[in-house]
Amino acid sequence: MSKSIVLTGITTTGTPHLGNYAGAIRPAIAASKNDDVRPFYFLADYHALIKCHEPERVKQSSLEIAATWLALGLDTSNAVFYRQSDVPEILELTWMLTCVTAKGLMNRAHAYKAAVAENEEAGGKDPDKGITMGLFSYPILMAADILMFNANKVPVGKDQIQHIEMARDIASRFNHIYGEHFTLPEAVVEENAATLLGLDGRKMSKSYNNTIPLFENEKKFRKLINKIKTNSLEPGEPKDPEGCTLFGIYQAFARDSEVAEMRHRYAEGIGWGEMKKILFEKINEEIAPARERYQALLDAPEHIEEQLQEGAQKARAIATPFIQELREAVGISKITA
Repeated sequence: MSKSIVLTGITTTGTPHLGNYAGAIRPAIAASKNDDVRPFYFLADYHALIKCHEPERVKQSSLEIAATWLALGLDTSNAVFYRQSDVPEILELTWMLTCVTAKGLMNRAHAYKAAVAENEEAGGKDPDKGITMGLFSYPILMAADILMFNANKVPVGKDQIQHIEMARDIASRFNHIYGEHFTLPEAVVEENAATLLGLDGRKMSKSYNNTIPLFENEKKFRKLINKIKTNSLEPGEPKDPEGCTLFGIYQAFARDSEVAEMRHRYAEGIGWGEMKKILFEKINEEIAPARERYQALLDAPEHIEEQLQEGAQKARAIATPFIQELREAVGISKITA
């Protein structure tokens, strides 16, 4: 029985934070140890160029993200862990797919429509002002990431479901024209995935500048926990855990019995200072060992590079013969044998 292929990309534009860890990284690390699947995890550095034109930031983010995954125990003997830009076949496939993708399909992409709507609301004459072809066509690059390895399942947030549907549409069109080459991928939406709130009570996101970096040093980490916004209820006054940023983060790290006990303590009126202390200790207990490994990896980037190159070799062992097959299918091949 062949293993199911599961693929996940991580865009290299920021420093991993608690929300990334609880919502995506931790479950993915666990999945990397599952012998029943073949997981592919990649640093989506070409995707980063769509919105980030700061070379040092992209480079530093690649280092930090790779170090994070390795420090947290990614099983690279089972998982294929690589940098998107180390597999040039992906970009070649992107062009092949671009040539069968209807512009109308790209017109319906959420990110493009949102950018156009923003321009129209601003009263500008050009609805496409400031919109690059990278933003417009990146669902095709995402399709190539997925189809290059014929991924069966792609774990995504609800906002990314459309892109998987587009990848299916593009794959179907290519298969219709050139024969069956691609598996149609399925979006896997983890309904129970933790979505953490940030320092200001909004969703934790680098866009809002409200994140708590996962491997911040212990002193700064404690300070950030203490900065989390709360209401003005005094110690002794009953508090509602629902919608509370502190409780939501605690829930993502604590056992069910501990969560039940904390609900009781909220009803009894636990003070915010005490809750922040408990939250810091709970998270720090889980991530402190990985924080040390993370720092050691940052101090030895050659080890990270070695891991990525090994992953690229595994990825290209699949991609190189497959792109040759696809070239033959579309008529790009040597005239003589």
